[in-house]
Amino acid sequence: MKRPEGFDEPDAPESAETASGRPPRRGSRRRDDSDATGPLPIVGGARPQRPSGREPSEPSEPRSPSVRDRLAGVVGASSTLRDRLPGGTRGGASGPDAPVSTSSGATGGSEPPRIVAPDGTAAEAKARVVAARKQARRASSERRRVERVEVRRFTRRSRHRRATLVSLAAVVLLLVASVAVAVFSPLLSLRTIRVEGTERVDASAVQAALDGQLGTPLALIDFDEVTDELAAFPLIASYVTETAPPHTLVVRIQERQPVATVAAGDGFELVDPAGVVVQSLDARQEGVPLVDVGGASLDGPAYRSVAEVLLALPVTLRSTVDTVTASTTDDVTLQLTSGERVVWGSAEHSVKKAQVLAGLIADQARRDPGASVEYDVSAPDNGIIRTR
Repeated sequence: MKRPEGFDEPDAPESAETASGRPPRRGSRRRDDSDATGPLPIVGGARPQRPSGREPSEPSEPRSPSVRDRLAGVVGASSTLRDRLPGGTRGGASGPDAPVSTSSGATGGSEPPRIVAPDGTAAEAKARVVAARKQARRASSERRRVERVEVRRFTRRSRHRRATLVSLAAVVLLLVASVAVAVFSPLLSLRTIRVEGTERVDASAVQAALDGQLGTPLALIDFDEVTDELAAFPLIASYVTETAPPHTLVVRIQERQPVATVAAGDGFELVDPAGVVVQSLDARQEGVPLVDVGGASLDGPAYRSVAEVLLALPVTLRSTVDTVTASTTDDVTLQLTSGERVVWGSAEHSVKKAQVLAGLIADQARRDPGASVEYDVSAPDNGIIRTR
């Protein structure tokens, strides 16, 4: 900055080192200011504060003139330059009479802040303390509630996964416990055997044959042994077993149904379609056709063909058959209780032949019910009625 005319810098004061007789340090710059009042104030720095304990009317300590004061007496110094120097406010008073601002945070000579006790009695103070504690407890409770909500929100997936795993484990454990109880516990042991569906078979005999299973847990019943025991009853065509916890075994029996009667010496025997003797009788049973296969065995082809024909007939039509004869598989002949004769032929297409026979009988009943005729259904596509 250009120095104003007429301004002479004062001589720099002797430093502490020069006053003590020691030479100045090499490289140190000698100040050109000869003013003995001390260093120049820093621009923008805090101004010295007036002691707080001194009254404004008391004379202040002599203050050394500042650069601004010295500059004010220099001829030709501009006011702008004087305003830029520290020690005053722009546009305000300068000099020793200028007001000095003080800061509440200054440490030199300032009094410490005082704590003023609130007004009120001891009861009011105690009430305020109680209210403050309640508010603190409410705030703490609210904070814990919010924390719990946030924890539940952020751990929802893990909690659901844990609940699913626990549920699966509980189900598996329950199943294992149920199986263990059913298999090994005597609480589900067999105590009662109930036989159903018997007419010709003795139910008590079946129960006696299966009593070896009594006391066995229902899950450990040996059904292979049950099959072996029931095989001794020829009249049993099939059976179904069912366990009824806690202590019952139900055996439903399907008996063999006779479809024919064969002569056996002085009596008769009821046989099923497989040729198994169901029952032996002294007299012939009504409603069951008498079969004559010319002395052939009941497990031969002639009897199997006759049994197939009888099974193809409707129940109402089968009950009207009196006798059936066959020497081979292709010459099955039926004799009805009304006296008519039916030439059946082989057992092939027996169902269709049965339908044709039913139609021929109905037609003959409409035209001449009293005539003696013969029905030929050996060719199922061409039924014939012959007069005898």
